[in-house]
Amino acid sequence: MKDYIEFLKDKMAISHQTGFEVRPEEISPYLYPHVKDTVRWAISGGCRAIFSSFGMQKTVTQLEILRVILNRTGGKGLIVCPKRVVVEFLTQAEKHLGMKVTYVRTMQEVKQCPTNIMVTNYERVRDGEDGIRIEPSYFTVTSLDEANVLRGFGTKTYQEFLPMFAEVPYRFVATATPSPNRYKELIHYAVYLGVMDTGQALTRFFQRDSTKANNLTLYPHKEKEFWLWVSTWALFLTKPSDLGYPDIGYELPELRVHEEVVSVDNSTAGADRDGQVKMFREAALGLADAAKERRDNMQEKIARVVEIINRPENKDDHFLLWHDLEAEREALCKAIPGCKAVYGSQDDDEADRVIADFKDGRLKYLVAKPEMLGEGLNFQYHCHKAIMFIDYRFNDKFQAIARIYRFMQQHPVELYLVYAESEGEIFKSFMQKWAQHRQMVAKMTDIVRKNGLFGLQAEEKMMRWMFASREEKSGKLWKAINNDNVLECQKMEDNSVDLIVTSIPFSNHYEYTPTYNDFGHNEDNGKFFEQMDYLTPELMRILKPGRLACIHVKDRVLFGNATGDGMPTIDPFSEMTVFHYLKHGFRYMGRITVDTDVVRENNQTYRLGYTEMCKDGSKMGIGCPEYVLLFRKLPSDTSRAYADLPVTKNKNEYSLARWQIDAHASWKSSGNSLLSYEDMKGAGIDKIRHLFRNYEREHIYNYEEHVSFAEELEIYGKLPKTFMAVDPVSKKDWIWDDVTRMRTLNTKQSQKKRQNHICPLQLDIVERLIERYSNKGELVFDPFGGIGTVPYCAIRLKRKGLSTELNYDYWKDSLSYLYEAEMEVSAPTLFDLMDSAV
Repeated sequence: MKDYIEFLKDKMAISHQTGFEVRPEEISPYLYPHVKDTVRWAISGGCRAIFSSFGMQKTVTQLEILRVILNRTGGKGLIVCPKRVVVEFLTQAEKHLGMKVTYVRTMQEVKQCPTNIMVTNYERVRDGEDGIRIEPSYFTVTSLDEANVLRGFGTKTYQEFLPMFAEVPYRFVATATPSPNRYKELIHYAVYLGVMDTGQALTRFFQRDSTKANNLTLYPHKEKEFWLWVSTWALFLTKPSDLGYPDIGYELPELRVHEEVVSVDNSTAGADRDGQVKMFREAALGLADAAKERRDNMQEKIARVVEIINRPENKDDHFLLWHDLEAEREALCKAIPGCKAVYGSQDDDEADRVIADFKDGRLKYLVAKPEMLGEGLNFQYHCHKAIMFIDYRFNDKFQAIARIYRFMQQHPVELYLVYAESEGEIFKSFMQKWAQHRQMVAKMTDIVRKNGLFGLQAEEKMMRWMFASREEKSGKLWKAINNDNVLECQKMEDNSVDLIVTSIPFSNHYEYTPTYNDFGHNEDNGKFFEQMDYLTPELMRILKPGRLACIHVKDRVLFGNATGDGMPTIDPFSEMTVFHYLKHGFRYMGRITVDTDVVRENNQTYRLGYTEMCKDGSKMGIGCPEYVLLFRKLPSDTSRAYADLPVTKNKNEYSLARWQIDAHASWKSSGNSLLSYEDMKGAGIDKIRHLFRNYEREHIYNYEEHVSFAEELEIYGKLPKTFMAVDPVSKKDWIWDDVTRMRTLNTKQSQKKRQNHICPLQLDIVERLIERYSNKGELVFDPFGGIGTVPYCAIRLKRKGLSTELNYDYWKDSLSYLYEAEMEVSAPTLFDLMDSAV
């Protein structure tokens, strides 16, 4: 087995180099220095993203990458781009590199192509012709231009391109606007490039909302690591000086943004859903409201466009007119003499002529949708003015602005943003996304400026997230250590712990710290248990012979969008844990099942939806209980298997009756029926719950009556939606159904306005385990100490507590609870004071 520190280094989130080093003579000598550096960096990586600003020769960069790789490896290369951008690759390949590339539409054309480098449009790969698509696996190297088509996780392009391109040895993506408004979408590029799995990346960098599924935001403490991780596989370039070269010829002109606000008739605002008359028209509620507002105010905005282009300072200039609705296109072309448009149903040859006429200055006014002409085309040589109707789709609009606001533009760019008064929130959102984009690019270019492309290796960059400190506090009855538990356990004495009670991380379900030492910081179950292979032998060594390790676990939900099954399934994590501890010499003594609240679980995961159950009950599983797995270290003498130091019970304190309940309880029923709603309707839900549980413990269970009672509560508005009021009551000792779910130290954390633990362990569970499996005065150890639940309970039960915890905030919070518990048990009683006074 490799050294533990080496194992942690292997966990670093870096994109490994799968390419080769490029010699200077292999690169075309006439390229700009920043292009040469980008080509070298991308090829050495093998699968990389190039996020290069408009006008930074992204097209030439991609062509050169393919040319150099194919010269070294042989084979064929393919560039996939938007349909209207194909001509840019054909012309720039010949102009800047003196080589020919071929546009291909079918696999037959691919196989008959005379050139090694080919270009096609996305539809030819995704949809094909007559169902036959171009096969990416045929190529040695591919590059996706304007790769923001991969942005949406659920889109057809994204879902289909992943397996189609997976076997291509060298894969690249290129775009000028990577995820300007939602950082986590960068992960989709990483998945396509083979850097990291979606689930792993989301778990590693994004915090979950425990009350709402799919509500993910970047961890504040993970932000720096996230951007450094991105820099290991993506290059952001805004200008040559980002790589240390002069910006001569790459100075952007001034961008002048003009707000053109059109008045609206608020008397037509209408009414809301409750029938209340609105005072103002507004389009901030959603896409449907925004679309209606655009249609209702279209003529006023068309009139404003005509007024803008006829202003004295504009009447001689060329204009790009960006619209979104077909009705807007028709109205603009009708209102503006000499205006022409490019649109979806248009003949390709006609569209190409219109584009060429505007690009070369022969056409004064061009109308188009941003998704049609917003990518890849260069209009800066004869146009420096544009008018745009804004909406929520920032990316398309931002791309469209860059058709004229780019390097080589010789004039200040005038951008007129036209919107109605009622669309003020949409305009605000648009400008916020623009600001977010600038912030994101600034962060990435700053990393490049500080570290260079080739100066600091990825492993050196990421080493800063290795845990490298230790702190310890203690009292008379406890010790709490802030450190990696493996490193700490390695220093502990043999046979020094009487009982281990802990809740291990549920594989990579959560990460508790931003360090690689974190057990949640693993790719999958295999890697998680590989790290556990360093801890568990130490737990076996330090545990006294014959004593127990009580391990709290829960099976994990695997969601259909991650597995491809289309439905949630269960990862049998508890069973994996059993086999892991058996592998390291522990003996399995059984499991305690702890019921959970199915309603709360559904609110957190949406996997047990009542509506879906009614549609198809076959896809519905059940709620996931929690388990405490009991493992024993063999005693020195196995003839009678008593522990070397037995856990003894005083029969005066531990009754036969209690033993029977602990060992195997069987509660009989009198056969009486359930209480009616009339008996309960005046009570609060806490009283209802108490009476129901008492009744259930005394009577034979009847499923239909249970459901009927819950339905009556629902009819009268007494059935909560946030927790389960009348959950099943068990009569088996190995199912602990009476654990107070909210009785955790998180209750005190909330009261003190501190950080809550993600997975707090219930006090009831810990107390029972300590009482059953240890003697007073003994040492109880928790290697995943969290906010101190186990040592806190141990102290209160007259034991000693020991914990290790990696998360500094959790560890620091635990100290107050441990001081509190020790003061509580050490406080003198009235009798103590009387004795001391005698």
